[in-house]
Amino acid sequence: MEIRIGIANTGRELSFETNEPAADVKKAIASALDAGATHVTFSDTKGNNYIVPTAGLAYIELGTEESRRVGFVA
Repeated sequence: MEIRIGIANTGRELSFETNEPAADVKKAIASALDAGATHVTFSDTKGNNYIVPTAGLAYIELGTEESRRVGFVA
């Protein structure tokens, strides 16, 4: 699943792929925001970790969990 995070006052966005289910990612983001946490942590498919401050979040876009098709699709 692809995650795109917009950060306030920044022209670029953070974009990466993760193996975590969408429900788990949504739950982690919602609980961090509800608890007033200072940051949210994500990990991508390559093993990289991202720590994003919640104060700077502009938006978070969660992609679909469909696997990409290879080859010709009719």
